[in-house]
Amino acid sequence: MIPNKAKPDSFIDLKTSSRICALTAYDYPTARILDESSIDIILVGDSLGMMVFGHTDTTKVTMEMMINHTIACSNGVKQSLLITDMPYRSYETSESALTNAKLLLEAGAHGVKLEGGSNVIPQIKTLIQNNIPVIGHLGFLPQSIKEEKYYKKKGKTESEKMEIKRDAKLLQDVGVSAIILESVESDLAKNVTESLKIPTIGIGAGDFCNGEIRVINDIIGSYPWFIPPFAKPYCSIAQDIRDAVSAFRSSTLDETNL
Repeated sequence: MIPNKAKPDSFIDLKTSSRICALTAYDYPTARILDESSIDIILVGDSLGMMVFGHTDTTKVTMEMMINHTIACSNGVKQSLLITDMPYRSYETSESALTNAKLLLEAGAHGVKLEGGSNVIPQIKTLIQNNIPVIGHLGFLPQSIKEEKYYKKKGKTESEKMEIKRDAKLLQDVGVSAIILESVESDLAKNVTESLKIPTIGIGAGDFCNGEIRVINDIIGSYPWFIPPFAKPYCSIAQDIRDAVSAFRSSTLDETNL
């Protein structure tokens, strides 16, 4: 079970018999709706760079953005775990990771998520030693898009498989509470999941993780300009908005003609 209003010192092992359901949120009403809908984990994702600010990737997201959106979401959360992404270049050293993670917890997050494996072990150790819960992130790393050049599936080569397996074990051993596997080959995600005591949460990683996470805009159809191939929209908020605006515009024109 996920504890009510979880605090950093009561962040528990999430590997349960039921699948973990996680969604992003960037504002108070969305976070409150997700919380009232009993979503296990609400992630204040750095995907807000695209979904809120219209950037092409996450690398322009700042700490100020993440702090402000964490405050907004925190005001709507009473039951769910609220995790915030540490943005691009906010955890390059252990010192900067600790300073910035503390700011996110002060803003209302219960824990933080950061991308990477062996390269961020010192930073994660520092956070956990300071009682800051951490969720890891392996596979495709959106903050590495400048180096990667384009979005691609991970785990197709033996070297990638070995690296992801090794990094998953390293993250578990250092004390992360869960690991997000993004755009990882399904068989590899299954193998990693079965090898760990902590839960995996997949996004574009097949059906064998302990849970799933999605960008909220993808499942409600509010960002129609790009829909990931693995993301199923369950409604079309974008079309509802267009219909409402059209109806409002028509009503104001009718009133003008009275």
